Amino acid sequence: MVSAIFHSPRGDAAPPQGAIATAAANDATHSAPATAHSSTAGPMPTAPSRLRQRLAALAQTVLPPIMGLALLVGLWSLVSGSTGQAIPRPLDTWQQAVEVFSDPFYRNGPNDQGVGWNVLASLQRVGLGFGLAALVGIPLGFVIGRFRFLSRMCNPLISLLRPVSPLAWLPIGLLVFKGANPAAIWTIFICSIWPMVINTAVGVQRVPQDYMNVARVLNLSEWKIATTILFPSVLPYLLTGVRLAVGTAWLVIVAAEMLTGGVGIGFWVWDEWNNLNVKNIIIAIFVIGIVGLLLEWALVKLASAFTFEEVKA
Repeated sequence: MVSAIFHSPRGDAAPPQGAIATAAANDATHSAPATAHSSTAGPMPTAPSRLRQRLAALAQTVLPPIMGLALLVGLWSLVSGSTGQAIPRPLDTWQQAVEVFSDPFYRNGPNDQGVGWNVLASLQRVGLGFGLAALVGIPLGFVIGRFRFLSRMCNPLISLLRPVSPLAWLPIGLLVFKGANPAAIWTIFICSIWPMVINTAVGVQRVPQDYMNVARVLNLSEWKIATTILFPSVLPYLLTGVRLAVGTAWLVIVAAEMLTGGVGIGFWVWDEWNNLNVKNIIIAIFVIGIVGLLLEWALVKLASAFTFEEVKA
């Protein structure tokens, strides 16, 4: 075999110096428009413009709540002036609040305690009643949502008992438990259980049927289905029911303590009314609202810890 290698007569020769200069000039000419184009893409924001943008964003975040509070204080002042200061002025209430919170944990007897002790006593009752409702309501919701026969059996009972006012259950609690404190906890339990039962059952019923078909093919046990399929899918609905239940429980405990007495924020409101101390009643209203807001915020943070977009929304 004969192999031949053909070489260009000028292939190994170095390019002349003039050709290098011409190529460099052409490269510079082609790169110049690209550089000019990139420089005209848009001016970089300067430091003053960035500062203005941050101030505008801060104003949009902070200004509306401040305006809302200012509107509330203005309406409060108008109502106070129109009633001959039967409703205390905002400044007088603020001065009273400073005095109340200067020592919120004093004790001068069983019926004369600081606002801090009253709030803690109410939170303790809410925690006990809500915890018992969660222990009963969440598993009951899973069972009702999982089995159609139980759902049909329990739906009429839930529809009948859910609209009943929680305070209507308070006499039953006094009759059964023979005490004001367990009766209040019973009232919290009965009003907190329905949101958790209903939301959990709805969440179980909305689990995609494909998931259940896969579980049937894999021959999974009911415990495995509940822990690996149902619980992750139902969690957004469950947390919504928990939030609704806590809000309802905090609303009800104030009214229940007004009727049962003892230590608690509801009893504190009623006791201050008997003493005709309207300033402390207004302070208690704000305390109840702030505590309820903190409870809601804590549950929202708990829900946001999970990566479910439905919960975060």
